[in-house]
Amino acid sequence: MESAIVVTLPANGASYTVVLRDAGNNTGIGLVEVYDLDSSADSQLANISTRGLVQTGDDVLIAGTIILGNAPQRVLVRAIGPSLPLTGALADPTLELRDGNGGLIAANDNWRSTQEAEILATLIPPANAFESAIVATLPANGASYTFVVRGVTNNTTGIAVVEVYALQ
Repeated sequence: MESAIVVTLPANGASYTVVLRDAGNNTGIGLVEVYDLDSSADSQLANISTRGLVQTGDDVLIAGTIILGNAPQRVLVRAIGPSLPLTGALADPTLELRDGNGGLIAANDNWRSTQEAEILATLIPPANAFESAIVATLPANGASYTFVVRGVTNNTTGIAVVEVYALQ
């Protein structure tokens, strides 16, 4: 069985959290989707993030977004692990940005290694040098994008957060 909530949320810098859990307290893979159902409203999602367990092989942390309208959207995507204040955080996350067909657009391991000046200019760089980040301008018109977080080696596991920020 799947669940859904339809709600009108006040904006103006408000933040919201969705908690997904199994009714029987079992573990597994889940998907949370957020849709703006009122295309006539002048609303814009500023940030979306998710936290999950990164394991080995194909058991990675995946997030996605769709860019609507005609204007490209500049984004900052961050893969956070070492700076998370919890036991079991992923020590060294890598980040991939992929298009709707799965094609690799950009990848990063250790955010200071590429795009450091651009990431610093956003004023929200990752807190730890082992975390990953990508700044990109993504074409719109309903194009979809996926963000994949893995451990730096296939043997690395832990809890990570992937965050997508809309930049002005």
